[in-house]
Amino acid sequence: MRELYETQRAMRNMRRAAMQRGVIAVLDVGTSKIACLILRFDGPERFRESDGVGSMAGQSAFRVIGAATTRSRGVKFGEIAAMAETERAIRTALQAAQKMAQVRVDHVIASFAGARPRSYGLDGAIDLAGQTVEEADIGRVLAACDVPDYGPGRHVLHAQPVNFALDHRTGLADPRGQIGNELTCDLHLLTVEDLAVQNLVHAVGRCDLDLAGLASSAYVSGISSLVEDEQELGAACIDMGGGSTGISIFMKKHMIYADSVRLGGDHVTSDISMGLQISAAQAERMKTFYGGLVATGMDDREQIEIGGESGDWEKDRRRVSRAELIGIMRPRVEEILEEVRARLDAAGFEHLPSQQIVLTGGASQIPGLDGLATRILGQQVRLGRPLRVQGLPQAATGAGFASVVGLALFAAHPQDEWWDFEIPAERYPARSFKRAVKWFKDNW
Repeated sequence: MRELYETQRAMRNMRRAAMQRGVIAVLDVGTSKIACLILRFDGPERFRESDGVGSMAGQSAFRVIGAATTRSRGVKFGEIAAMAETERAIRTALQAAQKMAQVRVDHVIASFAGARPRSYGLDGAIDLAGQTVEEADIGRVLAACDVPDYGPGRHVLHAQPVNFALDHRTGLADPRGQIGNELTCDLHLLTVEDLAVQNLVHAVGRCDLDLAGLASSAYVSGISSLVEDEQELGAACIDMGGGSTGISIFMKKHMIYADSVRLGGDHVTSDISMGLQISAAQAERMKTFYGGLVATGMDDREQIEIGGESGDWEKDRRRVSRAELIGIMRPRVEEILEEVRARLDAAGFEHLPSQQIVLTGGASQIPGLDGLATRILGQQVRLGRPLRVQGLPQAATGAGFASVVGLALFAAHPQDEWWDFEIPAERYPARSFKRAVKWFKDNW
């Protein structure tokens, strides 16, 4: 655990140094596309460490000076499956963004989906004996959190204090400087599969880049797609990507739960491809231009020419009705939403004061999805787009760019994490984190 703490700390320092130099890249490694933004930061006075972290903080501190996206290769279910292909795709996106920005970048903050995330809610308490809460006390109370044995082969991606309480006063964003007898803390811990992280670290390293931070796509999509009220009162962000669907729940401006479903838009495309006996590229085109989820009487009559290059005249001149296409797409989308519903129920989402659900990600753009989602997930469903950030090209403002825009906001103003505080060595939660994380030794 000590190594993990030091490594995350080193990445945080690297991020700060890169921001002071003025430019940093953010990279979202997805199943269907790899998106890269290059951010320029203006002036060192922007980098004051804030007292409590606000979700909208830091937006004005940067502007996008380079943006590029390329088709993702070698990534399945949000995880790297073919290293050389993924490396090539990352290089392509990065070089195009650098060319647009006319600047070279050495540091990158990356996000990824998948990797089977698991959420844990922890709490810890320390005695203050009527003293003022100091910075060191925050470290002590974080060390007092009893971390579960989350098993081998797992990596802590986020460890965020989401609530502090001083005696009977709860909901404190920052208790420093206040007086009390007992300080308690609630911590949200997110672990992912270690191998997925190792592979991403390795891919970034092969592209001659230094990794200055890692984030979960589900988390950063929530940062960019939920408006401030939703983050405060409680909302879920469903990020429907190509290979996986990320779920994050926010409350009081902090993520309190994250999960992912290993199904996404590519599975819908694959169903169309198999159902109509056509190539994946044709299926993707049909889904994009003619797809939908609600059939009307008109759709029986609307014929879509499939086309093709097989050389078989009959096969290449086939037509299908739009109703048939909808009939292939709808069951898969229903399956994804039912799976999301099960994860939300398991997280106790119905107990939150607000049950707002925001759908984002490239696959959320299928016509009729909001109506179907309302039926399966509950009444308060809306389609979300990422927040506007300065300099973002028009082409990158759609729902498919929620994670990379969220990653830019995360880079500019990350929330407090466990490793931002000095944790006393003798109080380290050794029992809980007794397994050494071997890959840090190998990679850093």
